[in-house]
Amino acid sequence: MTSITTKDGVQIFYKDWGTKSAQPIVFHHGWPLSSDDWDNQMLYFVGKGFRVIAHDRRGHGRSSQVSDGHDMDHYAADVAALVEHLDLRNAIHIGHSTGGGEATRYVARHGKGRVAKLVIIGAVPPLMLKTAANPGGLPIEAFDNLRSQLAANRSQFYLDFSGGPFYGYNRPGAEPSQAIIQNWWRQGMMGSAKAHHDGIKAFSETDFSEDLKSIAVPTLVLHGDDDQIVPIADSALLSAKLLKNSTLKIYEKLPHGMCTTHADIINAEILSFIKA
Repeated sequence: MTSITTKDGVQIFYKDWGTKSAQPIVFHHGWPLSSDDWDNQMLYFVGKGFRVIAHDRRGHGRSSQVSDGHDMDHYAADVAALVEHLDLRNAIHIGHSTGGGEATRYVARHGKGRVAKLVIIGAVPPLMLKTAANPGGLPIEAFDNLRSQLAANRSQFYLDFSGGPFYGYNRPGAEPSQAIIQNWWRQGMMGSAKAHHDGIKAFSETDFSEDLKSIAVPTLVLHGDDDQIVPIADSALLSAKLLKNSTLKIYEKLPHGMCTTHADIINAEILSFIKA
């Protein structure tokens, strides 16, 4: 397997497809998945002549199941180590959900001189948790409930999560794809229960407001207005205002997992943004 070892001894698995001299696209996956969640996008963009790279976050997929470092600062530093190892420049970074937070922190803290554009999709910034300063956020009880379900029966929780709100399969008239549900479950169960448990705090309690304000590269913000995992009103709508150079695209009735359920629409949108 292709991997790098970080300064704190964590093996980070990654895929690197395409011509090494082509413009790189770096994909950041969501919780609790792996780089496999980007298969459709990676095949599409490598076919368009790009170099495509995706990694498994620490504790996820094929990367080390370490006990510590399951926070946004470590996630972003791990990406920085990979980018430096591959010496990627003029890169487009694309993050979904938790990966949108990771990509935002990476670009803000480590991306100077290496990043051309940023795309965040159904992403957690600026802050998911309800606080005095963020009254539109979700209450801590919502995230405590996720932790409780994960600890009680992770396998069942992942089936229910992917078979319900993640892809909008709980909506009237929806036609669930068992293959998509099983692939989500497979990716989730590959990873570490502790990494996933700790990761809930990382994606829900990290405030990305200052990161967003500091990012100057063109940024595409994509979100479905029927996202049941990361509600649009307290995420994309606020992030687009904090970013210096943002383009906001809202998709009517599309779910959190729209990169999978509506890959043709999302891929075309991203390609248009990259080429603009």
